[in-house]
Amino acid sequence: MVSTAASLARRATAWVFFANGAAIGSWVPHIPEAKHALGLSDGLLGMAAGSLVGLPLSGVLTARFGSRRTTTAAILALLLATPLPLLAPSLAAFSVTLILLGIANGAVDVAMNTQAIAVEERVGRAIMSGFHGFFSAGGLAGAAAAGLAMQARIGPVAHLTASVALLLLVTLRAVRSLLPAVPAAAKTAIFRLPRGALLSLGVFALCSLLAEGAMGDWAAVYLREDLGTGAGYAALGFAGFSLAMAAGRFLGDRVVRRHGGRAVLYAGAGVASTVLTTGLLAGEPWAAVAGFSGVGLGLANAVPILFRAAGKISGIRHELAIAAVSTAGYCGFLAGPPVIGLIAEQLGLAAGLGLVALALAIVAVGSMSITQERSEQRWMVLSNGWR
Repeated sequence: MVSTAASLARRATAWVFFANGAAIGSWVPHIPEAKHALGLSDGLLGMAAGSLVGLPLSGVLTARFGSRRTTTAAILALLLATPLPLLAPSLAAFSVTLILLGIANGAVDVAMNTQAIAVEERVGRAIMSGFHGFFSAGGLAGAAAAGLAMQARIGPVAHLTASVALLLLVTLRAVRSLLPAVPAAAKTAIFRLPRGALLSLGVFALCSLLAEGAMGDWAAVYLREDLGTGAGYAALGFAGFSLAMAAGRFLGDRVVRRHGGRAVLYAGAGVASTVLTTGLLAGEPWAAVAGFSGVGLGLANAVPILFRAAGKISGIRHELAIAAVSTAGYCGFLAGPPVIGLIAEQLGLAAGLGLVALALAIVAVGSMSITQERSEQRWMVLSNGWR
């Protein structure tokens, strides 16, 4: 029987994941407008740099003050920072606000996943994938609301302000139900160099998020420029990926409880690699969309499984382990698209996207090899015995 406190904490944590996704989903569609207003032609690196700071920083803050306090502070900071880039009067101010937004986004990522692990332990069964499903749903809802606002000719500042206000109202109520955590008694290092089990998880996270970043940057480009589809059809590439990932996450907990984390990680990454490779070799638009959707479905539960695994490694506080794995994954998310672009310049975009299939194959093969080790305590969360 799950206690009332655990049930309320589960709902509150799910809302934090949703609010995080909704805030980012509301902001991303307005990036072209912001770049045009300031005359920017390159990528927005400020937010990325801020996230790389926020991830490890959140690890130490969560260890020192507990996931409840850090999650609360981080999600409120993220929501308040979301409209700031559009209010910036200059390029310098715009860059600063992007860095602040990135720091808050990185901070909430680690803190809310740490809270999710605490809630999952209290509930007594796998529920991590569902939390990430709410993040995906929030991103889709935020992007959809932004699209409707644009069609209604509502200004970006007005839209983001209204969206943030609504999210804040619910968030302020929800965070009261988060589980309290015992903070670390001593000073905690701000960064933990990955090694052993943690290093393997970091590599798998890097490969997984490399694939996720590539879908966002290159799926539509491949369909439009290489396969000659129209803009509407090209949008189906990333849409199929996103919807398949959201669906896979909401179904993931049930599958993990039945088959175990190892089997889900292996099968998901393996099938995704195979389907994507087949779609690229076919060279047909429908096959490419199927391949991208297969990547979304196969990757849906990778990050929840890897974060849960990081939180279970003995000998290191789970906040720092999650921060290390998150940082490695985010590096893959950032580095993947430009690397694929370099390969595409020499060999074509189909070959560049082949790197995604290779990365997914590494996750599949690696997930099988680590569970064959004798160190069952280190990898118990990826074994068939964990449900």
